[in-house]
Amino acid sequence: MREDGVLAPQAGFAKAVENRHCGDMDPLRSFLCDLAACLRFYSRLPVPALPFETDPHAMPDFRTEVRALPVAGAVIGLVGAGALALATGLGLPATVAAALALTALVAATGAFHEDGLADTADGFGGGATRARKLEIMKDSRIGTYGGAALVLSLLLRWTALTALLDRRGDDFACLVLIAVAALSRTVALIPLVALEPARDDGAAWRAGKPEAPALMVAAALALAFACLPVLGGASSRQCALAIVLGFAAAWLTMRLAARQIGGQTGDVAGAAQQAAEVAALCAFLAS
Repeated sequence: MREDGVLAPQAGFAKAVENRHCGDMDPLRSFLCDLAACLRFYSRLPVPALPFETDPHAMPDFRTEVRALPVAGAVIGLVGAGALALATGLGLPATVAAALALTALVAATGAFHEDGLADTADGFGGGATRARKLEIMKDSRIGTYGGAALVLSLLLRWTALTALLDRRGDDFACLVLIAVAALSRTVALIPLVALEPARDDGAAWRAGKPEAPALMVAAALALAFACLPVLGGASSRQCALAIVLGFAAAWLTMRLAARQIGGQTGDVAGAAQQAAEVAALCAFLAS
C-alpha cells in the first residue's frame, strides 16, 4: 500500500468520516456504507455512491469500517473466481486459467497489496537504518528485493492455484479464492492493531486503529468465509489450517515490521495480506 496522498490531521479526518456517515443510520445502511468504503479503498471496482452517503470518496475510518472488510475481500475474490470459472469453462489448461485468475485479481485491486509487499521488501532488505528503511518504502521505484518478492508471491500463488485446479477442480478452486481473499485481508489488520504507525504522515496514521467491536464482526465474518470451501469438499482440518497459517503469516509479518521499523505502515499491511494469501492457499493443498 502506498503511503502517498494528501495529508490531514487525525481530528479533521475523523470529522470528515463523521460527516460521511450522516450521524445515526439503520444497521443495514450503515454496513453497506462501510462495505462500499472498503471496496473503494481496497479495489478499483466501480462502486457507485449510495444514496445515503454524503462523502463517498472519503478514506475509510478503519476504527469502525473494517467490520465490512471480509465481505469486501470476498467480492474481490469473486472477481478472480469468475475469471477462473470462465477460463476453465472455455477449456483452457489449468496453468493458463490460474494465471488469468491472478491477472483479474491484480487488475481488480490495482496491485494494491503487491505494491505494499514490494515496498516492504525493498525497505527491509535495502535499508541500514530505520529512517532509511522508511524512506525506501515511501519511494515508488522498485528494487531487487521488491522485484524478487513480487515474483515469488505470484509464483507461489499461481502454482498453488494450478495445483488446486488439477487436484480438486474449478468449483473447489473458485470457493478457495473467495475464502482466501476474505481471510487474508482480514488478518492483514494485525499489524494495524498490534503496532503504532511508524510515521505520522502516512495512510496507516490517517486511517486509525481498528476498534474491538469492529474487529469482532470482521473476525466472525472472516472465519465464516474461511469455511466456504467446505461446500466444495474441503475438510474442516483444511479450513482450520488455512485460518491458522494465514493468521501466523500476518503475525510474523507484524513481528518483522516491529523489529525493522518499530511500527506499521500501509505497506506492511499489504505485505501481511500477500503472506497470508500464500499461506492459506497452501493450506487447502494439504491432505
